[in-house]
Amino acid sequence: MDTLDQQLIALLRQDARASIATLAHKLKVSRGTVTNRLTRLEDSGQIVGYTVRLRADIAPRHITAWMSIAVEGNRTREVVGILLGEPGVAGIFDTNGRWDLLAELRAESLQELAEILERVRLIKGIGATETSIHLQTYKLA
Repeated sequence: MDTLDQQLIALLRQDARASIATLAHKLKVSRGTVTNRLTRLEDSGQIVGYTVRLRADIAPRHITAWMSIAVEGNRTREVVGILLGEPGVAGIFDTNGRWDLLAELRAESLQELAEILERVRLIKGIGATETSIHLQTYKLA
């Protein structure tokens, strides 16, 4: 999966109903390129379907985790761009202090969470990570 594939997936995550023409325009490539890449991603099993997103409090995934990320050098935009294409990343937040980014991860199982962690840790430009699993939410009324 290259940068264009990741950008395509990021656009589909924002709007899975976007037309081929719209995707091609936003990516500055031909409609044929988008069609070929979608077909390849679907045939390889990287894209397994298109769905509706619901509010997190209505239909949450079973496991939520928070990954603190240290970015090497000045590669934050590059890393964020790649993370936007990662299906297990529900949100990305810019932070200050020891960590550069905070990623909200969502998974159906611990096995799926482990796979997400492995993929994220392999991203070039990420120097270190620390992950905590969300156990319970306390809300002040």
